[in-house]
Amino acid sequence: MIIQPRTRGFICVTAHPRGCKYNVEKQIKYIKTQGVLAHGPKKVLIIGSSSGYGLAMRIASAFGCRASTLGIFFERSGEKNKSASAGWYNSAAFTELAILSNLYVKNINGDAYSNAVKKKTIEIIKRDLGTVDLVVYSLAASHCTDPDTGQVLRSVLKPIGTPMMTKTLNTKTKKISHILLEPASLEEINNTITVMGGKNWQTWIHALLEANVLSKEAKTTAFSYLGEKITHDIYWNGSIGAAKKDLDKRALHIRNTLMTKNNGDARVSVLKAVVTQASSAIPMMPLYLSLLLKVMKERDTYEDCIEQVYSLLKDNLYNPLPLLDEMGRFRMDSKELHPDVQNTISKRWKIITNDNLCELTDLSGYQNAFMRLFGFNLPEINYENHVDADIKIKNLIQM
Repeated sequence: MIIQPRTRGFICVTAHPRGCKYNVEKQIKYIKTQGVLAHGPKKVLIIGSSSGYGLAMRIASAFGCRASTLGIFFERSGEKNKSASAGWYNSAAFTELAILSNLYVKNINGDAYSNAVKKKTIEIIKRDLGTVDLVVYSLAASHCTDPDTGQVLRSVLKPIGTPMMTKTLNTKTKKISHILLEPASLEEINNTITVMGGKNWQTWIHALLEANVLSKEAKTTAFSYLGEKITHDIYWNGSIGAAKKDLDKRALHIRNTLMTKNNGDARVSVLKAVVTQASSAIPMMPLYLSLLLKVMKERDTYEDCIEQVYSLLKDNLYNPLPLLDEMGRFRMDSKELHPDVQNTISKRWKIITNDNLCELTDLSGYQNAFMRLFGFNLPEINYENHVDADIKIKNLIQM
């Protein structure tokens, strides 16, 4: 079939298998140019491995450290006349290329909040790897099912305490407007903390410890974002921020447990803002990201997921002198938060209108980056050609 982009709201509901494979190949090529990290991880579990930072970490671990990887994701497969999700095609491409490079790769497609997926993961580790030495938590779910009660809990993207008026950008119409966001209720805040906070990360690590499948001195990290003043009301001071603060709190508990049990370590990794499916759903973030792209490209400091996670591995996770903040987090967002970058964004944010939008932002860069998440807008791909939408993922356990 011929697959063309089809959007609904802030997501693209189709994906192109050849485009997604090209994206994976491009990231692998970057990692190979950096050289092998001899002291990196050797057996890695990535919880949320099919897109964005999770996929980049899987690629960097496998092709930069020659690590065996077990990836957990929850993606939609394709059919004869219906495309799969981008994460499905990403995982299929990664698996194919890892096997060709004689790397161990195994996949589980299922709900990472469920007890069944945790149990199956432990079975595979025991059977194939014995233990893992790095666990990466990279989930960006909008909802989850409580494994104990069966209740579906949904996260919200709202301020806390008072309503918030902010600018937002419709990237399809290229129009800026103002949106009033009502504050989250206490129930909504608590549900967001459960879905996007550190509870599930802590549950995973506890289960892995109990099963004795974490190696001595094993490390774990969960990805987070802090941002600066311009995004704080909706992000750090909002319902998502409450979840990220819970992540910080639980990181300390996990760290203390790992240090006691096996001399391990647990850290939150704060990464820079990038164009992802998750960030596109957050009010004001598309406009902020369009400004950020322009400002960082002007300074030649822009990095995408793969550059960020390679530096995370090299300079922090496996560096005896990592860059930590006062909370003990790894910080990879210094280029985004550089005062010159943030001051420029703040000035442009105040004066931006529909008339000067394209002058002050890299809107076309944002739109291209977004569509490329799904394998589209790549000049290297001929989208008029028929492709097989029903791509199989090798070494897959379907839950």
